[in-house]
Amino acid sequence: MKAIVCTEYGPPDVLQFKDVAKPVPEDNEVLIKIHATTVTAVDCTFRQGKPFIGRFFSGLRKPNNPIQGTELAGDIVAVGKDVKRFTKGDQVFGTSMGFGVYAEYVCLPEEGTTLAIKPTNMTYEEAACCDGGLTALPFLRDAANIQSGGKILINGASGSTGTAAVQLAKYFGAEVTGVCSTKNLDLVKSLGADRVIDYTKEDFTKSGETYDVIFDTVGKTTFSSCKSSLKQGGIYLEAALSLGIILQMLWTSIIGRKKANITFTGLRSAEERTKDLVFLKEIIEEGRLKSIIDKRYPLEQMAEAQRYVEKGHKAGNVVITIEHNNKT
Repeated sequence: MKAIVCTEYGPPDVLQFKDVAKPVPEDNEVLIKIHATTVTAVDCTFRQGKPFIGRFFSGLRKPNNPIQGTELAGDIVAVGKDVKRFTKGDQVFGTSMGFGVYAEYVCLPEEGTTLAIKPTNMTYEEAACCDGGLTALPFLRDAANIQSGGKILINGASGSTGTAAVQLAKYFGAEVTGVCSTKNLDLVKSLGADRVIDYTKEDFTKSGETYDVIFDTVGKTTFSSCKSSLKQGGIYLEAALSLGIILQMLWTSIIGRKKANITFTGLRSAEERTKDLVFLKEIIEEGRLKSIIDKRYPLEQMAEAQRYVEKGHKAGNVVITIEHNNKT
């Protein structure tokens, strides 16, 4: 089968389009024929091997799994004898925390994997864009305890997590302000935002407006810079893991009525994440959540796709489509 292989950390050029052995499922595994995957900023961090987050998760000296990638949508083409939840022919979507999805096929264990039946009203490309929702949901529902009528500002509202966060916040009944660049104002409005701020023209921290929740999905602000924009008892959330937000979270948990928080979404159990994935599937099928796709690339153009994502200007998701032929 064809796959993108990464045996060393570095720029996109380290990614190689190669023939590798097709995997065979163990008794507790399913074999998935992948039709679509994605490229996220986190995927680029893993490829770069940035200290310390990238190497902590993917390998200190080199990638532990030379086939990277986490989000997928595809068909189950074989199941191990111990598999109970899935059958051959199921159309599925989800994430693999062990990587391995930048390929035509992947084997994943039934237990310990975030996997569910694909929404009936989504294409494979749309269904592969699930991690934004899986990231935003625990921040909004659990960390912020978002309430109907609450005021939330979402910074980075046009990214993969941001576009999901806007829609989920509206689903929970919040009054949503989105912050994005000029070219994405109409996109964020179309997702249901009550107000949209162009960060190239206005600094929301200087407007005098206050919010119950400020959710920075891109790590471009700090608790200190946003504190005056929080109501008493308000909470500041940051999706980009950093030492700064961890220290702020610990400090504000001890003093002050305004809090900083982070949810380690990637460290949540597969069981918790699968429950969230099923919840997202249900509201997708209700028409309450949709995927935004910026660009599509074939698997062999993975390096070009990652260069585009690294520019930091994508709107929604960048999808990798995988074409199959009879030889694979």
